[in-house]
Amino acid sequence: MRIAVIGAGSWGTAMACLCARTAETALWVRRAELAERIRKTSTNPDYLPGVPIPKMVTPTADLEAALTDAEVVVMAVPSHGFREILERAVPHLPAGRPILSLTKGIERDTLLRMTEVIRDVVANADPDRVGVLTGPNLAIEVAQGQPTAAVVAVRDPETATRLQRLLIGPTFRVYTNPDVVGCESAGALKNVMAIAAGMAAGLGFGDNTLATLITRALAELTRLGVTLGGEAATFAGLAGIGDLIATCTSHRSRNHIVGVELAKGRKLEEIVSEMKMVAEGVKTTRAVLDLAARHAIDMPIATQVGKVLYEAEHPRAAVLSLMTRQPRPES
Repeated sequence: MRIAVIGAGSWGTAMACLCARTAETALWVRRAELAERIRKTSTNPDYLPGVPIPKMVTPTADLEAALTDAEVVVMAVPSHGFREILERAVPHLPAGRPILSLTKGIERDTLLRMTEVIRDVVANADPDRVGVLTGPNLAIEVAQGQPTAAVVAVRDPETATRLQRLLIGPTFRVYTNPDVVGCESAGALKNVMAIAAGMAAGLGFGDNTLATLITRALAELTRLGVTLGGEAATFAGLAGIGDLIATCTSHRSRNHIVGVELAKGRKLEEIVSEMKMVAEGVKTTRAVLDLAARHAIDMPIATQVGKVLYEAEHPRAAVLSLMTRQPRPES
């Protein structure tokens, strides 16, 4: 088997390492000089320093070479560049092969999830073999072999089982789930909530605050995700609460870091400019709020995150606004 991983950020590189345990793996790298450094050092010094990359991984900056004869294509490109890279890949994509997205975001202009972008761009894609891999998966911990689990969401059961067997290992347990909409929605929406959790941490709030935030964030995720077509049970699993806990509590989460720095009074532009990797929640928040408005879904936490990100509201004012909302039943 030959696998193509498109995108050599931290998660794409970690995924290539996982795939290489069972298959020859091509890793497409946007910059030729980085591809050469990976080839020479067997590490990705820019995005996953210190982690050895197996010899079964072949880094390349040639998209056609990466995709040639690939039996599975894994997309690990940030949401804002996903469509562009996919359009470049289309002439070289084998027809009907499984395409798996690792990207936890929503396309800003269209409000499409990444599997929807794939179906929009790739005319010969089999919609039942387009899916996502998601869950509490911080790239560095996965690459270091720390035990965790993930969900591969694909509608076709045979493809789901095949991908499960391909990716599963002693420290990476993989479950299947046919609910692509729910799994993908949860992965995108939780990044917004991670920014809120980072702001709470940056303001010095403790465990009660964090537990309250995660619980109410889950309610928001579920409301919107179910409206979009996801199953409520999905949000109680690894793709929902599992990923939400990991991202809201980890100091390694890029979205969490953004929230912490905003609470310190720093400007968003300054924070983002210092980050090598994309914090998806910064762009996804606006798309999430647009989706919520389109479907008349109440998302108070996401709304306050948006005010901090885009209207320069101070995080402390956002917390006050949330805490002084009109009392209501828990739901």
